[in-house]
Amino acid sequence: MIKKLSSMVSALAAAAGLCAAVPGTAEAVPVSQANTTIFGPNVYVFDTSMPAGDVQAKATEIFTSMEAAEFSNNRYALLFKPGTYPVNFNVGFYTHVGGLGQNPDDVNITGGVNVVANWMANANATCNFWRSFENFAVTPSNGTTQIAVSQAAPLRRLHIKGGLWLFQVDYSTGAGGWASGGFLADSVVDGQVLPGSQQQWLSRNSKWGSWANAVWNMVFVGSVNAPADSFPEPPYTVVNQTPIIREKPYLYLTSSGTYAVFVPALQTNTQGPSWANGSTPGTSVSIDQFYIAQPSTASAATINAQLSAGKHILFTPGIYQLNDTLKVNNPNTIILGLGNPSLVPTTGLPAISVADVDGVKIAGLIIEAGAVNSPSLLEVGPTGSSANHSSNPTFLYDLTMRTGGWTAGKNDVGIKINSHNVVGDQLWLWRADHGAGAAWNTNPTKSGLVVNGNNVTIYGLFNEHHEQYQTVWNGNGGRVYFYQSEIPYDPPNQGSYMNGSVNGYASYKVADTVSTHEAWGLGVYSYFRDAVVKLENAIEVPNVSGVKIHHMTTIWLNGQAGSEITHIINGQGGRVYAGSPTTSQRQTITDFVGTGTPPPTDTTAPSTPSNLTATAASTSQINLSWTGSTDNVGVTGYTIYRNGTAVGSSTTTSYSDTGLAANTSYSYTVKASDAAGNISSASNTATATTKANSTDTTAPSTPSNLAATAASSSQINLSWTGSTDNVGVTGYIVYRNGTQVGTPTGTSYSDTGLTASTAYSYTVKARDAAGNLSAASNTATATTQASSGGGSSGTGTEWTYGVSTASSTQALFWFKPTGFTAQYVIVHYSTAATGQQNVTLTYNSGTGRWEYTASGISAGAAITYSFTYNKAGAQYDTSTYTWTKQ
Repeated sequence: MIKKLSSMVSALAAAAGLCAAVPGTAEAVPVSQANTTIFGPNVYVFDTSMPAGDVQAKATEIFTSMEAAEFSNNRYALLFKPGTYPVNFNVGFYTHVGGLGQNPDDVNITGGVNVVANWMANANATCNFWRSFENFAVTPSNGTTQIAVSQAAPLRRLHIKGGLWLFQVDYSTGAGGWASGGFLADSVVDGQVLPGSQQQWLSRNSKWGSWANAVWNMVFVGSVNAPADSFPEPPYTVVNQTPIIREKPYLYLTSSGTYAVFVPALQTNTQGPSWANGSTPGTSVSIDQFYIAQPSTASAATINAQLSAGKHILFTPGIYQLNDTLKVNNPNTIILGLGNPSLVPTTGLPAISVADVDGVKIAGLIIEAGAVNSPSLLEVGPTGSSANHSSNPTFLYDLTMRTGGWTAGKNDVGIKINSHNVVGDQLWLWRADHGAGAAWNTNPTKSGLVVNGNNVTIYGLFNEHHEQYQTVWNGNGGRVYFYQSEIPYDPPNQGSYMNGSVNGYASYKVADTVSTHEAWGLGVYSYFRDAVVKLENAIEVPNVSGVKIHHMTTIWLNGQAGSEITHIINGQGGRVYAGSPTTSQRQTITDFVGTGTPPPTDTTAPSTPSNLTATAASTSQINLSWTGSTDNVGVTGYTIYRNGTAVGSSTTTSYSDTGLAANTSYSYTVKASDAAGNISSASNTATATTKANSTDTTAPSTPSNLAATAASSSQINLSWTGSTDNVGVTGYIVYRNGTQVGTPTGTSYSDTGLTASTAYSYTVKARDAAGNLSAASNTATATTQASSGGGSSGTGTEWTYGVSTASSTQALFWFKPTGFTAQYVIVHYSTAATGQQNVTLTYNSGTGRWEYTASGISAGAAITYSFTYNKAGAQYDTSTYTWTKQ
């Protein structure tokens, strides 16, 4: 990751030596016992009876292995029991340093805990990510603690008894090495904080002796001794009080010597650290209320069983491969990571989903996109969530959503927030610009964050490199304090980075339907590395009186000459580009306050879903179906409630509820929702009892002779020879391209809603009353017929193409290369209503086609269209085609 400072910080005094002699103790416990606790081998719990030299040696050994291990599989936590430790060590990647006292001063490290930036040239700290510091005091032997970091390296509950540097000096030149973005919360620095060359930083509920300087964007929320608010020179944004916060839960030792997790109390309108005048208020949760997950033994099934039983989850360091979503359905559940553990969804599902319940806390995790595209990596509340959580919000702390870098992954959205009143505290949503799979077509994401809930607050939103909007905010009452966003480095050309006819996608997009939103301290940065590309607006918001954006900056970091960010917000603000003077590389706007009238609000709820039925499919699954709702604008989805608690969502009129207990009765209702968040009344109640456990362990025989026949452009009919079973076959499961799509009871099935001229592959499994599944049948493949009447299609010299009706107001354009891989495909289409549009298509790995769904196209619309595609670095254009939408 490359950063370019417009002016370097002048030479700074060199730090004094960092080494200190460390005496042993008379009756020492060997340090080899430090990682023999209930938390597993990668958590080291040190106490003062261990020789300080051995503690320092172990910490240094770990740092040596992790200093440059940016995409390592290793994870560590170094935890210190209450006491004083004369040790001095540096902290590398994926290392969590924490004190186990109830308050920071219970643990005092009297040598030093530092982060250096020696593994990259010129003391460059812009890739010093993924490490954490929490709940201890440090008395630096040389008077200064150095934490030269960028994103995902939070400092929490620290008492630094000296000064704090947020960068490192390049001693070969005397200049400050680059550092780019960090987070300090609930902490005290007795001396001066020196950002030096640190480009941007958020400090929340902290206190220091003095603050020295700023570079581009320094934001202070609820902090003591903050500099005076001023922007753009110096770029200080000061908010005197933190409107709502619950500090992050943390592991500690009780007075009786047992482990527990302390959960700080919810507080409003605060200033300064929570422990400044005594212990942080809150409650303690015994460790026996947690399932302690180990990567060698924990699976999605075992974790979900513990969640269902009411347990909290503590993830120890490691990497967790998840073949199912972790379902958080109980209010007040705590999901806590030690040592930066990674969760990897492997089957195209979210890693974690949270029901629309009060008080969930999720902290200290990296969620990695897997090889199979996930619609989101973390979903807070199902679609249509409507409960008011203002008295007990869900909190998200210190989370990274990572697409690529460690592995070539893909997802549509990082975090999707559907619930109201959610609070985020230090979130990084990163599509990798370097590392494994970091390329435009191999680690695709659309957006890092999508907020649909109302009254959502985020402190420290770092959101970077996604291929469309970085942030999409659809809910009202949103607040963001500090925003750092680099737009993607790697669009291969302008045509691949077009939002309709507009150059690029705004980084920060507040939907046109929003009437209230406020944000402070926003920085959007460009480095168009691979092509000459322009972005029209860094920020787009509705021009209404309830929308206010304070202290914005854009920076041209580096890139191809001719690339630029044209405006800061809504066509306002000058462009940033490679130019002279260097002021051309930075532009600012102090305030934007909307002046228009909010748009009319849709307040009409969908009609009530009807005819809900519930059928037990096995000992652990109940299948639901219902008659769909109608809406004046359109139904966007349904929320399913089990025994009064939301447990899932669906965009269709069916749902399978899994993971249930055998021989147990469950009651269900369903509510419909629309895009404005209106919720229908509950459907009728449907009740079913899961099947009883059986001693039958014999699976049915394998279905055979599966045949697939295309019945139309959108339907394929299947038939097969039935299975036999020692007790009886109860039904079949139909899989399309490996994904379950139907559960017929007979030996035939019609798969509908398919895309014209597309090949689909199917298998079938049989099941019995005990839930035993047969092996998969033979694979049958069929290609849907070409569209007629509802669309047009054809074949070029090396491609197939088409357009078909997607809905009453939408049309689906598609283009499928034959015999080569296209780097990009652009559709050029025109109607009387839309005018000329030029849009880059999105590759659909399921159909093997490039696709785009165009809106605003009604029946009777005459369309002319053509395609531009890239083959082996050269660009080609197709002929122009016509179609009239039926």
